[in-house]
Amino acid sequence: LIKILQVRNIDSFVESRRQKTSEKDRKTVQSILNDVRKNGDSAVKKYERKFNGRKTSQLRVSAKEIKEAKSKISRKEYKAIGALDYWLDFNENWLKMNVKEAVEKMSADSKLDKELLEEDGFPIIEKSLVPIPSVGCYIPGGQARYPSSVVMSVTPAKKAGVKRIVVVSPPGRDGKIDPLTIAAAKRCGATEIYKVGGAQAIGALAYGTKSIPKVDKIVGPGGKFVSIAKSLVSDQTAIDMVAGPTELGIIANASSNPELVALDLISQAEHSKDTMCFVITTSKTVAKQIQKSLEKLIPDVERNAIVKQSISKNGFIAVCKNQNEMIELANKIAPEHLELMVENARSLSKKITGAGLLLIGKNTPSAASDYILGTNHILPTNGFGRTRGGLYVLDFLKLQTVVESNKKRFLELKDSLKALTDAEGLPNHYKAVKRRLD
Repeated sequence: LIKILQVRNIDSFVESRRQKTSEKDRKTVQSILNDVRKNGDSAVKKYERKFNGRKTSQLRVSAKEIKEAKSKISRKEYKAIGALDYWLDFNENWLKMNVKEAVEKMSADSKLDKELLEEDGFPIIEKSLVPIPSVGCYIPGGQARYPSSVVMSVTPAKKAGVKRIVVVSPPGRDGKIDPLTIAAAKRCGATEIYKVGGAQAIGALAYGTKSIPKVDKIVGPGGKFVSIAKSLVSDQTAIDMVAGPTELGIIANASSNPELVALDLISQAEHSKDTMCFVITTSKTVAKQIQKSLEKLIPDVERNAIVKQSISKNGFIAVCKNQNEMIELANKIAPEHLELMVENARSLSKKITGAGLLLIGKNTPSAASDYILGTNHILPTNGFGRTRGGLYVLDFLKLQTVVESNKKRFLELKDSLKALTDAEGLPNHYKAVKRRLD
């Protein structure tokens, strides 16, 4: 079910395991986006009918549908969404306060009294955090339902102060979105909900249609077509990151429990057949133990058809020569989630810089972080963990900078300005400033 591979050259190994976008898939998604851009609602409805097998007359979820959805969920489910929202909101609030304090300090250090501006020629620089006007939150559907992803995207947007928060999610065969997804969206602060998914949903959010006005930024996880679509529209509309298909890496050694490693791989693999789940170790013995555990467990687990396809298609156990090689490989693959299921996990974590989310110790599985640990499960995939972390409140805020200067500043620095504008071959920059001095 899962391949055991000896690592010989790290760079070539990483390149061979990286999930690549096929030209065929890219062309398919581009054609959908072009159609939505040109034909709006009619194209969106056409693809919903094609991919979901049901004609959609009204794209927006009505007040009546919202009320109906709330009546279908249990008190226990609604309470669970409330708990998830509370802990994430708590963490986002802490982040926002700390960042706001840092920005205010930076602004205070730069902002001088008006008298100094007039007397000494120092510019006044002010910095503030401004919420993005509108965002679109993509919530996956299809093979599973993801009300937890509603909380992960809508809650930080609401905390940031975004005024228009749009939720899009693919409807089921009955033409309706999962009731708990709708209830979570309303509870967390979504202002609009639409019954549309896939690349056509991303196109609608990016370009706008009669029913779905465009947004300033698109966030949220999705399958490969949604990820490709987000990437393709990013020249028109801001996106958070490439977030999907999901990935889980585990660093294991002789102290690791093979069954727990196998169960964690299975838990992530059940998302879809495109999931990438893998183990990094220095021991062939450990690799074989994990391999045997998977072969024993998979036949009897729920959703085993998806799990089996995911593990056999994309899963692997990489055997490295030593710990340094394990660290280098983990940082270069830069998976969405990386579990350190070893006895020295805390010290080892200081050397890991590439993961989207780092999970320390045997009692911090990705299955828990997806829901109840207070961290966001919308995370970078495809190696982008090397440059950013999970979605959070700052993704919905813009740093606004304001500056005010005067002639005295120009006089002090005109020679430097002249030297630089001459060096760059842009003389009109200097003339524009010099005229103010003349």
